[in-house]
Amino acid sequence: MTRSGATTDRFDGEIAGLGTAAGLRVVVGHWPSSPLGAFTDVMVERPDGHRILLAPSQVVADFVSGTYSFDEVVLTPVVHRVDGGWRRVSAGPLELGFHVGGRPVLGALLRAVPRSLATAPWWISAIDVVARLVLPGVRTRGSAGGGREEFYAALDLHRIVVADLRWDGVDQGGLAPVEPPVRFGFGSTPGAPSLVRVVSLVRS
Repeated sequence: MTRSGATTDRFDGEIAGLGTAAGLRVVVGHWPSSPLGAFTDVMVERPDGHRILLAPSQVVADFVSGTYSFDEVVLTPVVHRVDGGWRRVSAGPLELGFHVGGRPVLGALLRAVPRSLATAPWWISAIDVVARLVLPGVRTRGSAGGGREEFYAALDLHRIVVADLRWDGVDQGGLAPVEPPVRFGFGSTPGAPSLVRVVSLVRS
């Protein structure tokens, strides 16, 4: 409990955000530890702005769509595999493979912050001011509605250096920045394709 009558759910995992030459933008959340159990979900924004959630169960779909905004929710098995430096994700119309590269300076700085400090809501709120300046479109605290407040504690960051993505069997072209920013919640992922180690706190 964080305040009278408020409960905080903790999701521990990683978020990958990337764009493609065709304009499809994808955010993959992989959560080995969460109140909903281990799961992976995928948020997709098409070039025309249509926002889709690919969720592995109704429970996950209800929670995620109650926290973020989508035009369409699809229930489908979501498979996430780690193959060396590659992550491979299969979810309904999506087939994605991406290679995780090195840690930039920002990743080293995030990794240097003690976990107990990095996941404190007051620290996350303070970092939000810096994030807006350093990473346009990125927020570490806010709300997408539904009466839930969200805090993102970024613990590490690696660049995504190459990706192969197919949507409905169609190759979406090479890796590209997440531009324009995705519109699922109150903030976007970094513009440069990245894998962020993160603890997400959802207060309701």
